[in-house]
Amino acid sequence: MRGARSAAALVLLAAGVVPTGALAQGSCTKPVYLSFDTGHMGVAPLVAEVLKRQEVRVTFFGAAERTLTGGDSLDNQWASWWKARAAEGHEFASHTYDHAYWRGDVKGIASRFRIEPSAGAFAGRQFTWDAEQYCANITKASERLLHVTGKKPLPLFRAPGGKTSPKLLAAAKACGYAHVGWAPAGFLGDELPSEKFSNEKLLQQALDNIQPGDILVAHLGIWSRKDPWAPAVLEPLIVGLKAKGFCFETLRQHPAYREWIASHP
Repeated sequence: MRGARSAAALVLLAAGVVPTGALAQGSCTKPVYLSFDTGHMGVAPLVAEVLKRQEVRVTFFGAAERTLTGGDSLDNQWASWWKARAAEGHEFASHTYDHAYWRGDVKGIASRFRIEPSAGAFAGRQFTWDAEQYCANITKASERLLHVTGKKPLPLFRAPGGKTSPKLLAAAKACGYAHVGWAPAGFLGDELPSEKFSNEKLLQQALDNIQPGDILVAHLGIWSRKDPWAPAVLEPLIVGLKAKGFCFETLRQHPAYREWIASHP
């Protein structure tokens, strides 16, 4: 029976549809952690189809970003999409509600930051926020994700652009959120101009360089890229990584965050 299962697994691997769970229950010692930040949501249905077909679970970082169809990525128009992802076992975390970029610490004043939202009513304007205001924006996205998914988000957040400072990270940790960046090879390049970085080049670069334990990042839609990344790269990347013995886990399983998550139920 074991030999039959192994033979079946090899057939599935050749077809590019090996269940991640099957690998994880076997001898896979090469986990990677695929994550998606919100965006204009134009490729969100396709991303969901690929993840379901490949039986890959990921972590979504949500902000209320402007969408192609009007409204924002966490509004009621997208609630059914988010609920379906929760039912499939994906995890969720905050990307700050207003996709609020850190632009610098305010010198001489403890726990004050220059912040520039890129979504919402104040997009493109700079403000000085204290730690409480920044934490409130993280929490607002987390609470909205809970509402639209029905599942409690992880006590994690990702700062837009990955831009932070030690003071900002300390402020976020003090209010219950650990920051998640990504590995150098895990930057999948879907934000880069397609004129200089073709999908073929980005796929090969990722397959060549991703290492076990890497956190990977992509988006649910990028306004600036003319040749969308996800339709051309996402499934070949997953299939290629599986063929190299990688398996996919959510950040709930990541060794750097497991204890933090357990201690912040």
